[in-house]
Amino acid sequence: MKDTSSFDNPALDQLKKDFPGHRIWRSRRWDGEPGEYVATLIDPKAGVDATVMRPDPAELRAELMREAFRARGGARRLW
Repeated sequence: MKDTSSFDNPALDQLKKDFPGHRIWRSRRWDGEPGEYVATLIDPKAGVDATVMRPDPAELRAELMREAFRARGGARRLW
C-alpha cells in the first residue's frame, strides 16, 4: 500500500505551502491507490468548513480560496 501523505507530488507540496491554515494531504482509496485531495481546517481564520475534499489539486485550490473569502466575511457560496 502506498503512503499517500508524503509521496512526490509537487502540486500537493505547493498547496501545503500556500494554505498553512489547513492540514492538506491525499486520501487513500479502498485499493491503496491515491484518492482525493483533502484539507482539514486548523486555523479558523483560514476557512469555514472543517474539511473539504476535491478530486484534483486545482479544484482543491479553488475551494480553499473560496473558504478564505468566506472566512473573511464574504458570501457563503460563490457559484
